[in-house]
Amino acid sequence: MGPPVTPGRPLWLDDIERRDRPPLPGDTRADVCIVGAGFTGLWAALGVLEREPDATVVVVEQAFAGFGASGRNGGWCSALFPVSGAELVRRHGRDAAIRMRTALHDTVDEVGRAGAELGIDFDYVKGGTHSLVRSATARLGAEAELEDAVALGLPAPEWRERAGLGATLFDPQCARISPGKLVGGLALAAEDRGVRIHEGTRVLHVHPHEVLTDHGVVRADRVVVAAEAWAARLPGFRRRVLPLYSLMIATEPLAESTWASIGLEHGETVTDFRHLLVYGQRTADDRLAFGGRGARYHLGSTIKPEWDVSTRVFAHLERALGELFPAAAAARITHRWGGPIGVPRNWHPAVVPLRGGIVWAGGYVGDGVAAANLAGRTVADLVTDRRTPLTVLPWVGHVPPRWEPEPLRVLGVNAVVAASGVADAEERLTGAPSRVAGALSRLGLR
Repeated sequence: MGPPVTPGRPLWLDDIERRDRPPLPGDTRADVCIVGAGFTGLWAALGVLEREPDATVVVVEQAFAGFGASGRNGGWCSALFPVSGAELVRRHGRDAAIRMRTALHDTVDEVGRAGAELGIDFDYVKGGTHSLVRSATARLGAEAELEDAVALGLPAPEWRERAGLGATLFDPQCARISPGKLVGGLALAAEDRGVRIHEGTRVLHVHPHEVLTDHGVVRADRVVVAAEAWAARLPGFRRRVLPLYSLMIATEPLAESTWASIGLEHGETVTDFRHLLVYGQRTADDRLAFGGRGARYHLGSTIKPEWDVSTRVFAHLERALGELFPAAAAARITHRWGGPIGVPRNWHPAVVPLRGGIVWAGGYVGDGVAAANLAGRTVADLVTDRRTPLTVLPWVGHVPPRWEPEPLRVLGVNAVVAASGVADAEERLTGAPSRVAGALSRLGLR
């Protein structure tokens, strides 16, 4: 039977190497204070010290390094951006859109290079992503994705046929990683270079040049808010980003014969073109880690540990896994977990300098592993007063509109989540693009 499943415990936590990091000991002073010890905050901390080796950098974290999305995600280091190329062109112009997408493409390789340079073994394999094309509507989605890349003059995904997977649209710009190993390694590397990380320290308020916590005040010339979904709990940020839950399951290690039947090689990730997103990867120890959306949003952007699990969504994921990969349908599920992702109102991630030396970065909508590295490097340039190609990317200074006040927010968001599931059911029944999905797109809701 094997060991029991621990509900809510991410697979990747088994990989995080941790130190005993005490809370903030009281009021202190720093050149840079960073809120959040996840990918964005830790890459930013390392970047600041690369640019200003004598800077004092303090990171405050409510739980432990990697507690948030950085330790719970699907382990895709991809060039995905939640906003389509056409929409980026509409908002920022063609040249800016190309620069943004090119920077993300380059960042997939940069994460591998930088992690290796820091001596972090985080199971990085650039195996690419297979998007399964098993219906007429999926083919339409694949063709739209190809057109999007071609329109920006970027390397286009390619059609492939793989035993087990069938027809796929293959995008080489994705690497499989262990997010726990990466975020744990970044925290150790940052500390070894002089960054002070204080865990168990909850931020209550961010003021110009000042971070108020439950253990004291950090006064700093520059403040970086890198709390992703948890930024929604901070005064002044509550409507900048919305916490929407994404959940995952992981199987026991699968036999090589099972993997041959499935058709996934080591390092490859997989998804399809449904509206209620699913995503998976073959882990370094031969598990199938598989996740997706569908959990409801909670009134007032509240975040609670018990919402990391949902019997309904886990059942949906197990059904989807079995439908896509029948050879793995009987595999024992060893881990079930989840957590909130940060969603801006227009789905557009951003790096935003605010008044009083504050910079906010985030809103990755679940595509944050590579984007957080790019954001961290960009933040490091901004807070050290450098003008570089990164600081003029179109997401710098882009201020997403605020989310609607409650109860409009909870009603609208949960209606969209439900409608995405309806759209998938509609397409399965009709074999044609969903009218529901079309309506959501026209309304700017997805």
